[in-house]
Amino acid sequence: MNAIIALSLFGITNLFLGFLNNRKILLPATLIFILISLGLNFADWNHEYYWFNNMLKTDNISVNFVSIILLSTLLVVAISRSFGDDDEHSHPAEYYAIMLFSAVGAIMMVTFENLIMLFVGLEILSVSMYVLTGSDKRNLRSNEAALKYFLMGSFATGILLFGVALVYGSTGSFSIHGIGAGVSLAKAQMGGAYGPLLYAGIILMMVGLLFKISAAPFHFWTPDVYDGAPSIFTAFMSTVVKTAGVAATYRLLSISFPATYGLWGNPLVYIVGATLLIGNITAVYQQSFKRMLAYSSISHAGYLLITVLAKRPETNSSILFYSLAYSIATITAFAVLIVVAESKSKDGKPDESFDAINGLAKNNPLLAFVLTVSMLSLAGIPLTAGFFGKFFIFSDAFSNPSVLFKGLLVIAVLMSSVGIYYYFKPIIAAYMKSGNTEKIEISPLYKFTLIVTTALTILLGVAPDLIKNIF
Repeated sequence: MNAIIALSLFGITNLFLGFLNNRKILLPATLIFILISLGLNFADWNHEYYWFNNMLKTDNISVNFVSIILLSTLLVVAISRSFGDDDEHSHPAEYYAIMLFSAVGAIMMVTFENLIMLFVGLEILSVSMYVLTGSDKRNLRSNEAALKYFLMGSFATGILLFGVALVYGSTGSFSIHGIGAGVSLAKAQMGGAYGPLLYAGIILMMVGLLFKISAAPFHFWTPDVYDGAPSIFTAFMSTVVKTAGVAATYRLLSISFPATYGLWGNPLVYIVGATLLIGNITAVYQQSFKRMLAYSSISHAGYLLITVLAKRPETNSSILFYSLAYSIATITAFAVLIVVAESKSKDGKPDESFDAINGLAKNNPLLAFVLTVSMLSLAGIPLTAGFFGKFFIFSDAFSNPSVLFKGLLVIAVLMSSVGIYYYFKPIIAAYMKSGNTEKIEISPLYKFTLIVTTALTILLGVAPDLIKNIF
C-alpha cells in the first residue's frame, strides 16, 4: 500500500517539476517514479495487511492487480510523445501528474475492503479521466468526449452510490466481508429469501461498475469518448481503467455477494452475451482504427466478465493473465497508431483510419511487425498471450455445468472468430495494400518499449506458465 502514498507524493512532485524551464526532465522522472512505486508494491508480496483502519487490504492477488496497473501506466507514459511540443497549449507536468493520481484511484479500486474506499478510488480515477479526455482543448471532438464522459459518468456514480446506500441499509455494514456475513445471515433468517432493498442495491451497484468497464447496455459512451480523447489517454483508459473496473467488480461479487449468485449471475450472463455480440459485430463495420479498438475494448470486457461468472478456483489467475495480455497488446496497438496517425495528419488532425496504415511494412518493418503481433494477440491466435488468455477463460466457463453458461460459451467462441476478421484489417493494410507511408522516426525509448511489449506478448504465448504460476 506504500505504492499509493508514493504515487500521490510523486504526482505532487511532478506538478512542481512543471515550474522548471526544462520539460525534458518530466518523462524520465515520471518513469522513475512509477518504477519506484512498482518496487514498493512488490515489497508487499506474501504479506497480508489491512490499512487505514481496515479500509484497504493488500495480499498477493491485489499485488498482482496493482502490478498490472503500474506496468500499464509505465508503458503508456513511455509511449507518450509530443506532450511538450506545443509550449503554449500543452502542460505535460499536469498530464503526467494526473496519470499518477488516476493510478492511485485504480489501486484503491483493486484493494478496497470498504465500499467507501471503492467510491473514493472510483471517483479519483474517473475525475482524472474526465480531465485527460478533454485535455486537447482546441479539438471539438475532445471537448465533446469529455462532456459526454463527465455527464454519463456522474449518473453512473450516482447509481452506484444509491446501491451502496441500499446495501448498507440491508446489511448494516460498509465492509465487504461484513456485507457478505450480513447477506448470509439474512438468507438464514428469511428462509433463503432476501429483502427488496438488498436486491435493488446489488443491481444498482452492478450497473455503476459495468458502466466503468463498458459492458453492454452501458457501453454507449465508449466509442465517442475513446475516439475523441487524445490517443495516449485512450490507451490508458482502455487498459488501466478496465483492469481496475473488472478487478473491483470481481472483488465485490466474490466476497460480498457469493450467496446471491442466482440474483446477479443470471442477468450477468445475458449482459455478457450482449457485450460480446455488440462489441465484436459493431467493430466489423468501423472505418477508423481507433474506433475499432474502442469496440474491441467493449468485447474484451465481455470476455473478462465470463470468468467472473465462472466462480472457479482458477478465476483469480485467469482474470490476471487475461488483463495482462490484453493490456500489453492494446498499448502496443495504440503506440503504432499514435506514430502513424501523426505522420499522416489530415487538416491538421491525426489520420486514424485504416488507410493510414496502408503500406506500413515497406518503410517501417518494425512498426508493422509489432502491430501484427498485437493484433494476433487481441484476436487470440496461438503463440501469443491472447490465445492463452482466452483459453484459460473458456476453460473456466466450460467447467460450469449450466446450460445457459454453455450457450454463452458458444457465443464467445463465435465472436472470437468474428474478431479475427476485423483484427486482420490493419495487418492486411500494412502488408498487402500500397500506400505512401514514409520512414517514421521514433525515439530509442519508444522503440525499446515496442520491442519489450512484443517480446512479452510472444513469451506469454509460448510459455504462459511463467506468469500463470505466479498468479
